Amino acid sequence: MVPPTFVIIGAGLAGAKAAEVLREKGFDGRIVLLGDEQHRPYERPPLSKDLLTGKADRESAFVHPENWYTDHDVDLRLGAAVTAIDRGAREVVLGDGSRVGYTKLLLATGAEPRSLPGADATLRLRRFGDTEALRQVLATGSRLAVVGAGWVGLEVAAAARQAGLEVTVLEALELPLLPALGREAARVFADLHVEHGVDLRLGVQVAEAGPGGVRLADGTRIEADAVLVGIGAIPNTALAEAAGLDVDNGIQVDEHLRTSDPDIFAAGDVANAYHPLLGRHLRVEHWANALKQPAVAAAGMLGVDAVYDELPYFYTDQYDLGMEFLGHPDGYDRVVFRGDVAAREFIAFWLKGGKVVAGMNVNVWDVTGPIKALIRSGSAVDIDRLTDPSVPLADVNTDRSGAPA
Repeated sequence: MVPPTFVIIGAGLAGAKAAEVLREKGFDGRIVLLGDEQHRPYERPPLSKDLLTGKADRESAFVHPENWYTDHDVDLRLGAAVTAIDRGAREVVLGDGSRVGYTKLLLATGAEPRSLPGADATLRLRRFGDTEALRQVLATGSRLAVVGAGWVGLEVAAAARQAGLEVTVLEALELPLLPALGREAARVFADLHVEHGVDLRLGVQVAEAGPGGVRLADGTRIEADAVLVGIGAIPNTALAEAAGLDVDNGIQVDEHLRTSDPDIFAAGDVANAYHPLLGRHLRVEHWANALKQPAVAAAGMLGVDAVYDELPYFYTDQYDLGMEFLGHPDGYDRVVFRGDVAAREFIAFWLKGGKVVAGMNVNVWDVTGPIKALIRSGSAVDIDRLTDPSVPLADVNTDRSGAPA
């Protein structure tokens, strides 16, 4: 009997973790892990954090040691771009024309940074080479322009300011991180960067960007030694779409991470997954999904219907601010704070109909567990108790006797 072959397209964190989980769960068939880069799988958050600032070396970013793949009989193929999925033949087609048959297939193709039209000479941040180019700018340059005040743009801005560069951040919206945080909490990050000397320009449109700087739509010219474009990412869905899978802001999958083809799964940045707790599809481009979704996808590939219902989670470090965020605040109607917002030691809660739907702890640690419990409870909270630092978060929904509040 021919042993089954599980093929994974995408040798990033999600792909590598899927291979790891398959072996941990006892799968003894063939695993083929295909990646278009020349590096073995690595994590991407360090690219804008410790790798960029020089606090860590490249080796620390790799998901597994170099010998892990051979030790676990994983056929890791680097520089192996996949050009097509032949669902009828149950094969994937590689750039050299060769084919690899599959019993089950996992798509972990990730996402690519959006580009500005005509801005080919600008920098972006997605791969090792991007970080190395930025490190060179931080080491030898004096001025950096950042287009886009999202997480990557602000983390790079912070690293550049700490390296002594003049930094201009250009954002089309009225506040940084507005879609992610809303106006109430986004102001915290705007003030943080202005206090650290960033020239933060909001509500501006970029007309042209290149190696010498940026020209705004109103004609203003910002001179810079380099320009980083950080305006979001686009999921890599071309293979799935050409193969006839359901695609809508990513590859559509159910709570088991199964696509419209029962033998094909998707995980990580590319997966637009149905979230049973939130009651909707959600595509999240953060590290936690790439880390945790593969276990559910691997279970499905092995014939066990696990469910992915983890709350969205992400984190950032900028200057002396460390932050963790849990939940999904879409449609929130109120934000309340616990702690000292001015000192940037607080927890923010997003509420909808009196229930906590998201929480963000800033320079306050070891609270993600009770924040997660508040969100998962789906219960209305007492706002006075929620915002009172003397009431333990675990006790917000109970009175002093331990009964529900």
